[in-house]
Amino acid sequence: MHHFARRTAGIIAALAVVTALGAGCNDKDKNSASSTTTTAASQTHTAETKISTPNGEITLSGAVLEKYQQMGGASSPLGMPTGPAKDAPDGGSVQEFDGGAIYASSAHGTHVVWGEIRKAWEEDGGPSGKLGYPTSDEFDIPGGKQSDFSGGSITWVDNKITVTEK
Repeated sequence: MHHFARRTAGIIAALAVVTALGAGCNDKDKNSASSTTTTAASQTHTAETKISTPNGEITLSGAVLEKYQQMGGASSPLGMPTGPAKDAPDGGSVQEFDGGAIYASSAHGTHVVWGEIRKAWEEDGGPSGKLGYPTSDEFDIPGGKQSDFSGGSITWVDNKITVTEK
């Protein structure tokens, strides 16, 4: 009886895995608010969500979608997306939002840039400038905020911006 129970448990576990994979990768409803697609060869999943905005339906996907959700989505200071993701220098991408932008780069990760730090960074050339891509989200420092970039950092302390190159 012990062998029968073990064999049955194994079969049930295998069925559960196949069912879960089938349910998670099924993309029958292309008009749904959220869908998941898969590539059979790699078995990697790319999450994708379409958000209705005043500018129409905008797609968020991959690392940008994950960062957007981590930040709190539409209820975060980022707000709603304002347009589709666009290519950025050196194979990166950027997606704009009402309150900032999310930059993704395979070499530097996916990070939010916003506010006065973003203004200073863009004035310095953004990802094409001396500071390059962001390597951190904005974080608290005594008296203000800081964002790190591949080529330096920008601080906002007591309403004053300081750009420091490496």
